[in-house]
Amino acid sequence: MTNQQTQTQNDNAQNINSKDFLIGSLIGGIVGASLALIFAPKSGKELRSDLNQGATYVKDRANEWKDVAYEKGNEWGHYAKEQSQTWGQTLSDKSQDLSTKLKETKETIQEKMTKDEDPEKAAEEVAQAIEEAAQAVEAENKETNV
Repeated sequence: MTNQQTQTQNDNAQNINSKDFLIGSLIGGIVGASLALIFAPKSGKELRSDLNQGATYVKDRANEWKDVAYEKGNEWGHYAKEQSQTWGQTLSDKSQDLSTKLKETKETIQEKMTKDEDPEKAAEEVAQAIEEAAQAVEAENKETNV
């Protein structure tokens, strides 16, 4: 599994845990406030007033959490979009570099083959050019993976 996939899974798990925590906190707050008001020795009018205040408080808190969740969602969306563009550009650049190196190697091989030189010497030079291209590609892969 790549680092990117592991990071994505960790981010998803963290988002799910945060969401579950917020929902649990909201439900716990509602239940706790309701029980506290119900078991408090008050008159019916005071109890209704307290329940109304508690409901208003819970509603306000839920709206605040909704706003925070919306902002975090937008932040993650922008971050994902930026990362996607960055990775796409990097992939495009690396692909162009590799294509250029392969073309240069191909031209070098063709140049060596067209010369009227010793066939063994030409074969050695071609093999060396291929080796150099392979090393360059390997070096690019190491840079990309680091």
